[in-house]
Amino acid sequence: MRKTVISLGLFAAFLANAQSIKTTIDLVNVKDDKVAVTMEFPKMKSGDIKFHFPKTVPGTYSVDDYGRFVEGIKFYDNKGRELTYTKVNENTYSLKNAKDLTKVTYLVNDSFDDEIDNSKHKAVFSPSGTDIEQGKVYMVNTHGFIGYIDNMQDVPYQLIIQKPAGFYGTTALVDQDKSDATDTFTLANYAKVTDSPLMYTKPDYITFNAGGMDLVLGVYSPTGKYKAADFKDNLEKMVLAQKKFLGDMNTNKKYAIMLYLSGGDGPQIKGFGALEHHESTSVVLPEMMPKEAIDKTITDVVSHEFFHTVNPLKTHSEEIHYFDYADPKMSQHLWMYEGGTEYFANLFQIQEGLINKDEFLQRITEKITNSKNYDDTMPFTVMSKNILKDEYKDQYRNVYEKGTLLTMCLDIELRKLSNGEMGYRDMIRKLSQRFGENKPFKDDKLIDELVTVTGYPQVKDFYNKYIAGNQPTPYAEYLNMVGVEAKKKDTPPLFWFIKDPNQTGYNDKNNTFVFDESSALSPFAKSIGFKITDEIVALDGKTINVQNMQEFISYAKSIKEGQNVTVTILRKNGDKTDKIDLKGKAVLDKMTIESLQYKTNPTPAEQKLQNQWLTGKK
Repeated sequence: MRKTVISLGLFAAFLANAQSIKTTIDLVNVKDDKVAVTMEFPKMKSGDIKFHFPKTVPGTYSVDDYGRFVEGIKFYDNKGRELTYTKVNENTYSLKNAKDLTKVTYLVNDSFDDEIDNSKHKAVFSPSGTDIEQGKVYMVNTHGFIGYIDNMQDVPYQLIIQKPAGFYGTTALVDQDKSDATDTFTLANYAKVTDSPLMYTKPDYITFNAGGMDLVLGVYSPTGKYKAADFKDNLEKMVLAQKKFLGDMNTNKKYAIMLYLSGGDGPQIKGFGALEHHESTSVVLPEMMPKEAIDKTITDVVSHEFFHTVNPLKTHSEEIHYFDYADPKMSQHLWMYEGGTEYFANLFQIQEGLINKDEFLQRITEKITNSKNYDDTMPFTVMSKNILKDEYKDQYRNVYEKGTLLTMCLDIELRKLSNGEMGYRDMIRKLSQRFGENKPFKDDKLIDELVTVTGYPQVKDFYNKYIAGNQPTPYAEYLNMVGVEAKKKDTPPLFWFIKDPNQTGYNDKNNTFVFDESSALSPFAKSIGFKITDEIVALDGKTINVQNMQEFISYAKSIKEGQNVTVTILRKNGDKTDKIDLKGKAVLDKMTIESLQYKTNPTPAEQKLQNQWLTGKK
């Protein structure tokens, strides 16, 4: 009997493997920073086949065309003969009469090395990108390495990683072999493949349990400045607060964080942040950041990605549930998926005591200020549905600004309607109970579902005015309900390159000032033909570096209206970078600063609502 059971088990395992797509990624024999990938297929059901790499992946809202990083692709039949194919576009290959297709091989270039040159294609956001640094680190965002065949997305994948000696793979996946040379994973379908990033480095990781969830943090620090253990205390504190905030909305039993710190002689990276997955997140930050700044960013950014485990990963529309990697259809509801998640990432910190009342209000003030860089009358649903189109994509960053503020106002609206008994978090909990990971809602029916779960028709009025409509959201009116008032004042006239100097960044590779592409140019910058993608090298011959940065800023502050000014910049010009002097007369600009403060004497109703809002208690 025992022998029979074992034989049947072996047969079942063989059958399962025979019906899966065996995919091997070779991280050992890397040549010219390229990794070889081999995919072996079960018997084809159709003779006409389309093989794809993703155009876009869930959690990102840009056209990235991962197929452009692939070269040397070859398709083989069951006798080892090459099959002819037609390259349809950057991501898609078409094969006719290919019933005997059994294997495809190709080489993958990484996206990190391509980030600085965006003359032909916008750079891939780093946390959703790939990195191949032989002997150092391999960032394996699987959607950048593995393709799929139409109508075979639901076939299981057997993923085999051939890894360098002494390397460790940080991932939420469970290794199914005991070999030191390979890691083997079984994934239910292509969606699970793209949901499962890995980062291979020399071992530097910690594991611990927080709130019943097993967590692994793997760190790559190119100069060795940081170790995973450096971030344990802050991370553990954050996760415990998140688990408490979410309560029964979070059911994760494990979670992996891959923290890639860029610096040293590694690739020049500019897309700092994180990308969410059901059981993990990939994070990219500059190694030059002080530890306290990395801790704060982990609390802000990683918590945002973790809150995505609720929405949209486990509560979402059909567009996300049945995601089309080759021709993606976008949802109308980025206000909830990203705005609501960013709101949670800030709200939990005040409700769980990680920040104080004033810090929370300062964050809201910054969101209001930043939102003014975007079109305040553009319906969020329209922008969201069309976010991949050129005329809308520049508005995307507003999901983290106005999107957060919209959910804040909806939270306050719900609390006022319910006498403090219900807020935005309660609404999302009810929505997740009504739907869930395997039951998507219809995109154009979400507002009806929100009315159903809350019981308040007024939610639809709010939605039609401020989310689907073109009316600017009256933040002051809603904040007044919770005992907060807005004050405005003008700053003294100042000289700078963008309207809000606080949005200035520093490129330590080039010793230049850089700016977020969503920043508004100052009148002076516009007058001299400055572009938001230009990098500032010098001002009237005074260069920038870490040591003299304050001296540089002080000089800029001393410039008078109408003074002759020369700005030296770096500007991308195809495959090269030009160093250019731009000259003009200084234009000083003043900024209207809007600040929020708690009322000295709020009404009892305002104070009660404020307490409920900031504590989450009823």
